[in-house]
Amino acid sequence: MRVYPDQLSRHLNQLFPCYLIFGDDPWLIETTKDQIRQFAKRQGFDEKVQLIQETGFNWNDLTQEWQAMSLFSSKRLIELTLPQSKPGAEGSSTLQALLQTPNPDMLLIIEGPKLANEQTNSKWFKTLDAHGMYLPCATPEGDQFMRWLDGRIKHFKLNLQPDARAMLHSLYEGNLLAADQAMQLLQLLSPTNPVSADELSHYFEDQSRFTVFQLTDALLNNKQDSAQHMLAQLNGEGTALPILLWALFKELGLLFNLKCEQAQGVALSALWGKHRIWDKRKPLYQAALQRLSLEQLEHMLALASKLELNLKQQGKEDWTGLSHLCLLFDPRAHRHLAHIAID
Repeated sequence: MRVYPDQLSRHLNQLFPCYLIFGDDPWLIETTKDQIRQFAKRQGFDEKVQLIQETGFNWNDLTQEWQAMSLFSSKRLIELTLPQSKPGAEGSSTLQALLQTPNPDMLLIIEGPKLANEQTNSKWFKTLDAHGMYLPCATPEGDQFMRWLDGRIKHFKLNLQPDARAMLHSLYEGNLLAADQAMQLLQLLSPTNPVSADELSHYFEDQSRFTVFQLTDALLNNKQDSAQHMLAQLNGEGTALPILLWALFKELGLLFNLKCEQAQGVALSALWGKHRIWDKRKPLYQAALQRLSLEQLEHMLALASKLELNLKQQGKEDWTGLSHLCLLFDPRAHRHLAHIAID
């Protein structure tokens, strides 16, 4: 059964044995998976198994996982990634066999790039589609993008004037991830007040906004001289501290999640799509992950939380503490600064 991602919530009144999530939009793929995961968790699917069809992949591993009894949960969610959207002859036979003997305690999510007619007309796909749900995740365009945008504006409870809404459409059509991040930032900056196109332009087109993201890139790349210079410039320009804390929390949280999943044996190649990391940004995260330990990231998140707490409860804008946090992106700084407490 074909269901488009924006209609998925209407169909989450029952679970299908399998979900086929194929497309080229990372934001749509991940949010679609998240909805299914959350619904499955409420139905008792507490254990998750991740498999990737890489070179040397053994399809018997999938069969064994499907048939295995869980030590931790009576119900299991299996996520299978097909990087080329082609399971091959052995994979096709395995997938068809599994779905012809459904297991109510197993749920299968299969994801991969956009399918061509060759795949959608194949026997394996038709068998799985007949037993499950197919969710094509293509980036919406035109009126479809506007409907998506209106849905996210409502989700974030933003009060946008018509000219601001039209400007968001013009700036971000074709890039759901960037649009969603922009609306997250808008929610932080102006959660209830009406926002006009002029104000939107101030938020997203002035030099400071871009420098905030240039700052996080410099930190990920451990270019401390550039980062400290940018931080001083942002302070001098009157950039709101919550914007910087939001950006740093976002990067530290992502690094922490990547590091935890790496520690569990998940390959980075399987994590880029899951966390919606574009190719040009992969080297930045790889460098930071190689440089920083899990313990160091935990300490940095705790420090960021303390800075945010002081800001919210005492109105204290601690730019020195923020500079301290930025220095800790260099692991050598932990030996000299980690013991310093933020009041």
